[in-house]
Amino acid sequence: MRELSSKGKSSNEVKIPINSITLEGNLTIPEGAKGIVVFAHGSGSSRFSSRNRYVAQELQKEGLGTLLFDLLTAEEERIDMITAHLRFDIDLLANRLVSVTNWLLFSNPETKNLNIGYFGASTGAAAALIAAKEHTNDIKAVVSRGGRPDLAEKALPNVKAPTLLIVGGEDYQVIEMNEWALDRLKVEQKELKIVPGATHLFEEPGTLEQVANLAGEWFKKYLLEKE
Repeated sequence: MRELSSKGKSSNEVKIPINSITLEGNLTIPEGAKGIVVFAHGSGSSRFSSRNRYVAQELQKEGLGTLLFDLLTAEEERIDMITAHLRFDIDLLANRLVSVTNWLLFSNPETKNLNIGYFGASTGAAAALIAAKEHTNDIKAVVSRGGRPDLAEKALPNVKAPTLLIVGGEDYQVIEMNEWALDRLKVEQKELKIVPGATHLFEEPGTLEQVANLAGEWFKKYLLEKE
């Protein structure tokens, strides 16, 4: 299903075939977009995450395309609701993200010429960093929101994409995990930003807006301002 808004923003519900499965997503591309941000949601979440949808809408206002997709199929989601084991299978999630990136680059005419960035939340941040290592020449920027980059330990020294880690100021344990990961990232363009007063889900007034602003500036810098 395609919708074209009055502001020239193309929105599609897409089905992305990966081997024997199909993943569902929501692809939005503003008119004249030069970059696209792929969202890798956290454990137990989906493409309908209100937080990621909010950030995506803010990025679209900056002229960036967005793809929110489900890392698991509907059947896998049903199983995972009981077992909770797939959401922490970081290699599986990273492989799915790599395959979705291949689809953007090689199978979808609307996106094949766009600069690509990743926005990862929770365990999705680890998947994003691993996928960025695999797609070294294609991924131009990574942003993590309340993420677990430490779960991408082996990939961290080989990530070449500029990486921004955003953590809530009250999310003490995750701050430590992000500081640990930041030390292991060898890419020169790396930063850790602490949002004061925010807990893990950035539910406090104004905190998610700060996340969107920080992410927007990072992606504009590395997806839009660089050739």
